[in-house]
Amino acid sequence: MSKQILRDTLAVRRPVEVSLNSLKDQVVSINRVTKVVKGGKNLSFSALVVVGDQHGHAGFGMGKAREVPMAIRKAIEQAKKNLLKLNLKGTTIAHQVIGHYGSGQVLLKPAPEGTGIIAGGPVRAVMEVAGISNVLTKSIGSSNPHNVVKATFDALLRLKDATKVAETRSKQVEELTR
Repeated sequence: MSKQILRDTLAVRRPVEVSLNSLKDQVVSINRVTKVVKGGKNLSFSALVVVGDQHGHAGFGMGKAREVPMAIRKAIEQAKKNLLKLNLKGTTIAHQVIGHYGSGQVLLKPAPEGTGIIAGGPVRAVMEVAGISNVLTKSIGSSNPHNVVKATFDALLRLKDATKVAETRSKQVEELTR
């Protein structure tokens, strides 16, 4: 179910108004890939990169090329095309949420000001570029960086906006935040 939600969200690609020179990118993983052919081995590199403006917009991309810099460049270009708007509450998230992708799960919990980012490698990279500076996280299951990043984005996309929740419940936003 969550793979489908993530695919549908990335397929829709809501246009996001972000100045491209304010984007920060971070390499999550680089993998050496070898293909065995008749004449020997073909060596190439695969890169996973997250980009964001540190104000609630983030995306991820994957690139593959014969050289590391070219793979990173391709991944950054793809990540810029996959930028998404995230529902944040200041420097943290509004509520606890779990994201799934494959056998990987990521738990995100809001934290008070001054806590910092309590997260491991791939999740920390996503939180930093998205602009979330106070959050508690736990990666459960798969430790594959690709699945962890996708599960993190699934969790961030499941965050609900307070105004929309208040509207569906026919209440004021102040009533929900008590």
